[in-house]
Amino acid sequence: MPATPGTTPEEGARAQGSLGPPRRPLARLRTLVFGAPRDVQDPRTHHSISLVALLAWVGLGADGLSSSAYGPDEAFRALGDHRYLAVALALATATTVLVIAVAYSQIIKRFPFGGGGYVVATELLGPRVGVVSGSALLVDYVLTISVSVASSGDAIFSFLPPGLDRWKLPVEALAIGLLVVLNLRGVKESVTILAPIFGVFLVTHLVLIVGGVGAHLPDVPRVAGEVGHGFRSGLAELGALGLLAVFVRAYSMGAGTYTGIEAVSNGIQIMREPKVHTAKRTMAYMAVSLAFTAGGILVCYLLFRAAPEEGKTMNAVLLERFAGGWSLGGVPVGRGFVIVTLLAEAALLVVAAQAGFIDGPRVMANMAHDSWLPHRFGQLSDRLTIQDGVLLMGGASLATLLWTRGDILHLVTMYSINVFVTFSLSQLAMLRYWRRTRTGGRRRGLAIHGIALVLCLAILTGTVYEKGAQGGWITILVTSLVVGLCLAIRRHYRSVQANLRRLDDILEVLPPQQPGPHPVLDPRAPTAVLLVGGYGGLGVHALLTIQRTFPGHFRNFVFVSVGVIDAASMKGVEEVDRVRLQTQAALEQYVALAHRLKLAADLRMEIGTEAVSVAEKLCLELSREYPRSVVFAGKLVFQQERWYQRLLHNETAYQLQRRLQLGGLNAMVLPVRVLAPAFG
Repeated sequence: MPATPGTTPEEGARAQGSLGPPRRPLARLRTLVFGAPRDVQDPRTHHSISLVALLAWVGLGADGLSSSAYGPDEAFRALGDHRYLAVALALATATTVLVIAVAYSQIIKRFPFGGGGYVVATELLGPRVGVVSGSALLVDYVLTISVSVASSGDAIFSFLPPGLDRWKLPVEALAIGLLVVLNLRGVKESVTILAPIFGVFLVTHLVLIVGGVGAHLPDVPRVAGEVGHGFRSGLAELGALGLLAVFVRAYSMGAGTYTGIEAVSNGIQIMREPKVHTAKRTMAYMAVSLAFTAGGILVCYLLFRAAPEEGKTMNAVLLERFAGGWSLGGVPVGRGFVIVTLLAEAALLVVAAQAGFIDGPRVMANMAHDSWLPHRFGQLSDRLTIQDGVLLMGGASLATLLWTRGDILHLVTMYSINVFVTFSLSQLAMLRYWRRTRTGGRRRGLAIHGIALVLCLAILTGTVYEKGAQGGWITILVTSLVVGLCLAIRRHYRSVQANLRRLDDILEVLPPQQPGPHPVLDPRAPTAVLLVGGYGGLGVHALLTIQRTFPGHFRNFVFVSVGVIDAASMKGVEEVDRVRLQTQAALEQYVALAHRLKLAADLRMEIGTEAVSVAEKLCLELSREYPRSVVFAGKLVFQQERWYQRLLHNETAYQLQRRLQLGGLNAMVLPVRVLAPAFG
């Protein structure tokens, strides 16, 4: 029913009771929890949501730095009675961190728009290799969240009374839920809130490492003698190969230390301009801090003769030996330092989960852009966050946490395999790049990525060998299933696209341009408001369908399009302008076609992150300008309807029709038949 004259369609519908009372309290609650919407067309928005190097170090570097809570722990435990190898292990760990970081700095320079391992493998090794790298990254980021939160729980409950252990899993689940809410508000907001935790961690661990090593400086000759004696004894007992095997096993078991190094290259899009400079500075901050912290903790384990204790992390044992006996005027300040440091460590592990929430959705968006995943995972919310990606990462990590009951040993066993799949493929891709190029720096590039590839393959082989049979096979299986699902999704999208190309044949039989005046729009005449995308057979088919179904009825045609800014195009104001120009050019082609068909035509467009709400706004405005208008939108209709088609193809037409009809407007959905098999 049309709206009453003098009122908007929305007001008229409310007067008739079809819309019900305004949902202002719900809107206020949503704004309070998730924040106010952002204007994607405002240049200040892009500046306000980007991260300077220090904040990027917090949001992305925390993943790497926090691995010092469990990576050195696992590596040192794997040494067993051969703890004298800790010095060599510390040097190898620090060197590996720096080498991989330098290699990824080269990737940042060559691929300045982000995407990291997925984009590098796709462009240099091909799409099939790229989807393997991307799928491995997705599973790894889910485990990053689960491992970080579970490790945080272990750190906190290691100094709490044993009777409180039953609350550990619920608290960890709650932490994931809070991180989801923070990331739905926005990346910068979530990072800024968590930055003080990062600072406390740096200060307390700097005191631990510098103070621990400094306190043992007089003992350096003794420790050096013990290390030398232990090494000679190990050679006599195990031989060179046996001792090397112990070292390599410990080195591989500490692979979790290196996870998160790739996070910066995946998240370049959120960096402050100049993005490459900011990203490389962030990488330097992360590499130096991680190498110092992980290597320093391993050395301190040796200096303080730390040994595994039931129910405690190695870092908890080390802290108690370092500061547990401190007192000031009879006050046990050492115990306070231990608790503050462990709390900072636990909190940083929660911050480290940010890498999964920041980079995981961005990898998903890149894969969705290439049709490996549902296209909806590339869409942005009105807060300019990848909402669907954040929700999926949070849900998957929560399911993983509950399935393993928060058992860190189980989680870490599943962890770190995938990240070295991506590391290895990225280094292999860059080696291929440098072999093909003849520009300056070729030898340096080959050397950097060659060494990085050898290290990554060695760690990957050792990790799969050690962890594969213990539960790492689950990660391999899940990653294989994700790859298979991506292949099926891409096959479906390609099949649909090939099927729709038949509509482009219409373009070849359209009438040519004819001289003469164009028909004039009459606002009082029946008007067809047609929602279209890019210029092509699909939109032309809809136009001709309207004419065939309602011959001679509509005198005006207004073509409406929404230039959707998704994660792939959210790279700056220039990309927004490019989307605007492309959208306008397509609409002008439709108007020109209507004029060739002797139809009065006009266009309307808007830029936004969500098609339905922006299209609704445009249609409501047009209904006031053209009171006798009917809105038309196209919808793909499959021969065999399946439940998953709603995930793969948006329901824009139906959602818009429902909203407009609730607003008192006439809206119709034009079916477009797809003859391709559902997952063909």
